[in-house]
Amino acid sequence: MKKLIAIFIAILCVTSIDAQANDRQLKQAYNNHQSDVQIQGSGTVVRLLRDDNDGSRHQKFILKLDSKQTLLVAHNIDLAPRIPNLKVGDRVQFHGEYEWNQKGGVMHWTHHDPNNRHPDGWLKHNGKKYE
Repeated sequence: MKKLIAIFIAILCVTSIDAQANDRQLKQAYNNHQSDVQIQGSGTVVRLLRDDNDGSRHQKFILKLDSKQTLLVAHNIDLAPRIPNLKVGDRVQFHGEYEWNQKGGVMHWTHHDPNNRHPDGWLKHNGKKYE
């Protein structure tokens, strides 16, 4: 049992270190006004927004990262499934492309690329991956 607890603590520490590194990379991209940065991370939903139905449809919500930076997620629901039952307070992991803006940035390309010209992205909520 002690060995199992030690393994669990080690996994939590590695996960925390990875999350901090991703938060630092996003913060650096924000501070340097960088875009087109492929990154993954996680955050807590702080606001649900209306879907953007102009052109390709996008599910939109705002995450707050552990670093306190906010990030708009624009998830293309014409190419990937919508996250059902998403609520404020939920944790969402993401992998996609960061685009700079003054409010913290936008995460998009959180889906597969049907033309295989761009790295695939995804969102993960309650253990299920949306890509």
